[in-house]
Amino acid sequence: MNWIVGVDVGGTFTDFTARDMETGRTHVHKRPSTPSRPAEAILSGLDELCKLGRIDPAGITRLSHGTTVATNALIQHRGGRLALIVTKGFRDLLEIGRQVRPKIYDFQADHPPALVERPQRFEAAERVTSNGEVLLPLAEAEVARLVDEVRRADVDAVAVCLLFSFALPDHERRIGKALRAALPGIHVSLSHEVQPEFREYERLSTSVLNAYLQPVMAEYLTALETQLHDEAPDSRLGVNQSSGGLISVDRARRFPIRTALSGPAAGISGAIDIARRAGEPDVITLDMGGTSADVALIRDYAADMTRERWVEGYPVRLSAIDIQAVGAGGGSIAWRDADGLLKVGPDSAGAVPGPACYRRGGTKPTVSDANLVLGRLPDTGLLKGEMALDTEAARRVVDELARSIDLPLEYTALGIVDIVVANMAQAVRKISIERGFDPREFTLMPFGGAGPLHAVAVARALGMRKILVPPSPGLLCAQGLLASDDRENLVQPMPMPLSDASFAPRFAAALAKLSGQAQDWFAAEDVLPHRRSTEVLLDLRYIGQNFELSLPLDLHDGESPAAEALSEAFHAAHERTYGFCDKDSPIEVVCVRMIAIARNHHTAPDVEVPEPSEAISVGERRVIFARDEAVMAAVFHREALHPGDWFHGPAIVDQLDTTIVIHPGDRAHVDSVFNLVIEVNR
Repeated sequence: MNWIVGVDVGGTFTDFTARDMETGRTHVHKRPSTPSRPAEAILSGLDELCKLGRIDPAGITRLSHGTTVATNALIQHRGGRLALIVTKGFRDLLEIGRQVRPKIYDFQADHPPALVERPQRFEAAERVTSNGEVLLPLAEAEVARLVDEVRRADVDAVAVCLLFSFALPDHERRIGKALRAALPGIHVSLSHEVQPEFREYERLSTSVLNAYLQPVMAEYLTALETQLHDEAPDSRLGVNQSSGGLISVDRARRFPIRTALSGPAAGISGAIDIARRAGEPDVITLDMGGTSADVALIRDYAADMTRERWVEGYPVRLSAIDIQAVGAGGGSIAWRDADGLLKVGPDSAGAVPGPACYRRGGTKPTVSDANLVLGRLPDTGLLKGEMALDTEAARRVVDELARSIDLPLEYTALGIVDIVVANMAQAVRKISIERGFDPREFTLMPFGGAGPLHAVAVARALGMRKILVPPSPGLLCAQGLLASDDRENLVQPMPMPLSDASFAPRFAAALAKLSGQAQDWFAAEDVLPHRRSTEVLLDLRYIGQNFELSLPLDLHDGESPAAEALSEAFHAAHERTYGFCDKDSPIEVVCVRMIAIARNHHTAPDVEVPEPSEAISVGERRVIFARDEAVMAAVFHREALHPGDWFHGPAIVDQLDTTIVIHPGDRAHVDSVFNLVIEVNR
C-alpha cells in the first residue's frame, strides 16, 4: 500500500489524515496537542491512527507536517543564542530599522528586543556596491578575525548579512565557509541564501530570525525524523512552508523561518483543493481553532500572496500566503475590562489548562464555555464523546463573569459569542472590503474546530449568502497537507528600467540561472521528470514606488516577453490592485522569480448526485440563538448525511472534528463531494 499522512499540530489539537493513494481510502484522527513536546502528540497520534485504520506503518511513504514550533519559539523567545556579522558601520541596524510603528497610536508599545545582543555583533571590513562592484575587498585576515570573534562569543548560531550581498555574495560565502569549517557545531545563516533580495533591514531581520530558529528546529526535526523512521521506516518527512507547499527536512533545518506560518498555510492548500472540487473559484476562508482565527481570500482558486510580514513584532521578507490572524478562538478568554465592558481575547486558555468545560483545570470563561451554555456544543462531549465536556463548570465560570457585568447568564454567553464573531468579521473586512473586494460576492468556507460553529453568524454580519463547509473541516489543515506539492521559491535580482534595451538578454540570463537552480533542486529531491514544473513571475513597479507587484508570466519556448506587453499587463494589474494606473509613468524591473514545483496532488473522482431528499434528524437540542427564548434545533450526524440530502434550520450537525450551527431560516444541503452547503437567509 501507498499511504500518505498529513499531520497538523495546533495549539489545542493535533490532527491526522491518512490516504491510500492507490485506493483512495481515507482515515482521520484527532488528539489533544502536547504544546511542550509537540513530537509526542505526533508519534502517539500516528500510532493510534494506524491502529484505528488498520494501517501498516511500513506502508506509509510520506508524512507531511504542518508545524507551530518556529512560531512558538518566537512567541516564547526561546531560540538560539546568536552572533551577527555585518558590514562595518551597520552594527546597529537591528535597532535603527525603519521609521515604522506597527501600533502607531499605542504610546506604551515597545519595539521587541533585538535577538542579538550588541556585544555579539561583529563588523566586517568589506564593501560592495549595489551593482556588485567590490569597493573594499575582504581580506583573509579579516575572515580569520571574525571566526575568532564568533568562537569567543560562545553562541549556537550566527547570521551573516553583508551590504548588497544579493548582488555579489562572494564575501558572505567565504565567511560562511570559514565558520562552518572552524566551528562545525554552530548553525550558519547567510542572507544571500535565506533571501537574496534588496531592502537591507528586512533581509537582515529575516536572516537573524532564521538563525534564531535554526537550533530549535534542527533539534525538533532531527528527533522527529529519527523517531518517525523507527515507526515508519519507508516514510519521507516533508514540512509545510508559509507560502504553501512542502520542503524537505534538510531545507527546513537550514531555513526554518519559511515555516513560521506553516499550519495556517496548510489550511489554505486544503481550502483551494475543496473549492476546486466544488467549483467555487472565489472563496473567503475562516480557520478558527483554539487560540486564533485566520482568514484569507482566494480568487480563481489561488490565494493572495505577500512578501512583507511581521511575525511577533519582527519584519520578515519571505513569500507567504496572505493570512490575517485575530485572537479569536474557542479558547479565547472572556473578561471584564477596567471600563466595565465585556471583552474577548486575545489571551487564550489554549490546550492547557483549556476552557473550564474541558476539565483540565481551566478556571476562566472562554468562547467554548459560552457555546456550551448556549446549547451549541453537545453536552455528550467532543470527538464522538471521547472528550467529555463539563456543562456545570462552563455555566459556573460564565456566571461569575455575568455577575461582574450585571447581566443574566445566557445574555453574557451570547455577548461572548457576538464579540468573537464581530472580531472575525472585522478580520474578513480587512482582507476584502479594505482591498476593494465585496465579501458578498464570495463563498465563506469555515474550517478548524470552531469555524463551522460561528460561520453563519460571521456570514450574516458580512451579508454573505453562501457557506461551504468541507467534509472534515476540523481536519482540513491536515487534509491540505495531502494535497500540497513540494515547492522551492527561487529569486534573481534584476534592477533595471523595463524600457532598457538590455532587458531581453538580461531576462534570458536570469531565467537560465533560475532554471539551473530549479533543476539542481529537482535532482537533490529525487523528483521524477513527469512531476516537475515551474512558474515564473516578474516583480515590477513604477519608478519611485516603494513596493512592487508580481506579474505571472506565460513563457513559450523560453522567449523573453516583450516590454510593451509587460507594460500593459502591469498597468492592468496595478489598476486591479490599487484602483488606478499611470500609463505615462516609467516602469522598472525589481527581480525575476521562479517557483519549482514537484507535483504530489491526486484528484478524486466526483460523486454523482442522487435526487434531493430531506435528511432525517437523530434528535433535538435546546439551543439559544438570540435573546428570545431557546428553540429546539434538529440534530444531525454528519457521517449519516449523503449527497442530495437537505434540511432547514434551526439545526445542529455534530461530527468528530467540529460542530456546525445552522440558524433559523437557513437551508443546508450536501453537494456531490460531500460538502455541506448552507444558504443564509438574510
